[in-house]
Formats: sequence, C-alpha cells, structure tokens
Amino acid sequence: MKESILTIPINEVFEPRQGCPICAMRNSVEEHISEYIMGAAMMEPDVRMETNRLGFCHTHFNSLLRQKNRLSLGLMLNTYLATARAEVFEKKNIFFTKGAKAKKASEIEQTCFVCSKVDWGVAHMLETVFTMFRDDAKFRQLYSQQEYICIPHYNLLMSNAAKKLAKNDLNDFVKATDTLVETYIKQLNSDVGEFCDSFDYRNAGKLHDPSMEHVRNSIERAVEFLTSRKPDVK
Repeated sequence: MKESILTIPINEVFEPRQGCPICAMRNSVEEHISEYIMGAAMMEPDVRMETNRLGFCHTHFNSLLRQKNRLSLGLMLNTYLATARAEVFEKKNIFFTKGAKAKKASEIEQTCFVCSKVDWGVAHMLETVFTMFRDDAKFRQLYSQQEYICIPHYNLLMSNAAKKLAKNDLNDFVKATDTLVETYIKQLNSDVGEFCDSFDYRNAGKLHDPSMEHVRNSIERAVEFLTSRKPDVK
C-alpha cells in the first residue's frame, strides 16, 4: 500500500513495536491538541467558547500543566470558572432548582475539551488502521508483531472492527488482536506473581538482580495495560 499523509502517522506508531500502538497514537494526538490550545488558539473566540463549555478532565489538566505555560492555562481557567459561576452557581431562574443545579454541576467533571478532540482524532486514525489491515499485507504483519494492545484499546478496536472490516478480514483482525492481548497478559500475570513471590524470605535479594527488571516494573506495566495510562507515582 502506497504511503500517504494518512498512512505515515500510523506506521510511525506501529513501527517501534513497543507498548500499545493505540496508546502511542492517542498520546501523539493528545500532545498535538494540548500544544495547539495552549498556543495562539487559546485566544480564538470559538476555541475559548468550547473550553468554557467543556472544561478539562484531570488527565488533561495535567497534560496542559506539562506545557509549562501557566498564563495561558490561567486565562482559560479564569473564563471557565466565570462561566461555571454564571451558569451553575449564580444562575437566577425559577426553573433552576437545587436538583437542577446539582445535575449541572455534576456535568463539570464529565466533559473535557481535549478528550472530545482526541476521541475524534483517534477515531479517524483508526479508520486508516482498518483500511491498512485490509489492503496492506506488510502492515497486517506489522500489526501482529506489536508488543501488546492494552485493555481499553482492545475494547475500542473490537467495538469498531465489525463495522469496518468484512468477515474474513475481521476474523484475521480479531485473531491477531486476541493473540497480542492473551500473550502479553499471560506474561504480565507471571511477572506480577513473581514480584509478589520475591517478598518471600526464601527469595531475599532476588528482586534486585539486573535480570529482574521486567519483574520490578511489572506493577507499573500492569496499571498501564489495564488503564492505557502510565501511573504517575514513581
């Protein structure tokens, strides 16, 4: 399959064969969106209206803080807080009861500007993944050589594959994806079990052997596999 502006970003996240490629894809889109809204777009009226309406989740507040532009984030937060005050906590309306206020307040933690953009971007990139798997034998092989697919992205792929692939291609895709998950979870389970066993007095010092790195980091890898996110705790 000839490379194009659509296929190049897909190959870039699959070729390293490290971790979950869909996580890498999501992270790439996420970083691009975070940089975009913390730059000149932060002052665009249509973008500010959307950030005022949707706000940000905890994960993406952290990604924005990592951009090290506290003024841009402060300006967005200032108008976002003002919007929340006006539309939720200081709204004067005879139909806006205490129950309605609580419901409206609960929506604050349920929406995120970055999530909405990332979901849109990843969905369009997955369209290309399915097309490449269908039409490109080389990519199909590359897909089957990935380290693993994390659980959240396994669910995402499975929920969309049937709508994008014909029966024979779908069967091959499901088999390849299942194999990636099953192989990795078996090894991960073994590594976590070995980590727990290392605390037995009979295995004193074993965990510190250089060859045991895969066991020492198994807890963090398990969290990432189950959630699609690296744990923040070091």
